[in-house]
Amino acid sequence: MSDDLRFPIGRFNSDIEVTENLLKSFIKTIEKLPDEISNAVKDLNDEQLDTEYRPDGWTVRQVVHHVADSHLNSYCRFKLALTEENPTIRAYYEDRWAELPDNEMPIDVSINIIDGVHLRWSKILNSMSNEDFRRTLVHPESGNWTLDKFLGLYDWHSKHHTAHITTLRERKGW
Repeated sequence: MSDDLRFPIGRFNSDIEVTENLLKSFIKTIEKLPDEISNAVKDLNDEQLDTEYRPDGWTVRQVVHHVADSHLNSYCRFKLALTEENPTIRAYYEDRWAELPDNEMPIDVSINIIDGVHLRWSKILNSMSNEDFRRTLVHPESGNWTLDKFLGLYDWHSKHHTAHITTLRERKGW
């Protein structure tokens, strides 16, 4: 764990070499995230959900809604890369999305999205061949990605935002 509240598990390392075992670990993270995020927010009240995980950061509620938004986008990006040749995906302003009124809704709405998206995403991931994981996409801001490394990013993203919540709970004694 890191002392940096913004990056409690450290920054993503894009220079990773994705081995077969690491790939299996990434898939397990995607499979387990719905339970991990549900456990992280279990029994939090509205005041706690509306607490920023760090000064000038998102609230726990915004983090949960962000994970739903982000992983829904990632799932679609995977499907694009599996059905098109090296598609250029669309970037979006996640900070602006976090300010939209749907982020004030109960977190169960986004927990349900995360459950469904991860169930479908896991089904696709577990059916992909090594060749499928070498397929590529282009992110307009960060360049070319293979799907195995892109999955590594979402392994990190899952753990990163779960840690935002769990480390806040530890600091607050919740």
